[in-house]
Amino acid sequence: MSFPVNADGSLAPGKIFFDATPMIEKGLKGAPDGMKVDQKGNLFTTGPGGILVISPNGKLLGRLETTQPTSNCAWGDDGSSLYITANSFLYRVKTKTKGIGF
Repeated sequence: MSFPVNADGSLAPGKIFFDATPMIEKGLKGAPDGMKVDQKGNLFTTGPGGILVISPNGKLLGRLETTQPTSNCAWGDDGSSLYITANSFLYRVKTKTKGIGF
């Protein structure tokens, strides 16, 4: 869900930002959970099949397949490495983007 923030800090009515239900119905393991944002505002979130990369408008840009249900992700090193936890694995993926704050 996404919610516009009013001038007084309250939330306006929300809308669905991204629905992963069809991916789950196709048999991909996992559900949206841990998430991080890159410098362009793209959301990197754990989800069905691995890490989902979603634009600020809620469009699925791609998926990093891990073959394992994923639980969390974090930017590291110089901000261009994405660390991913999945079952008993720790993955590191070099990206062409950097996490916000780097």
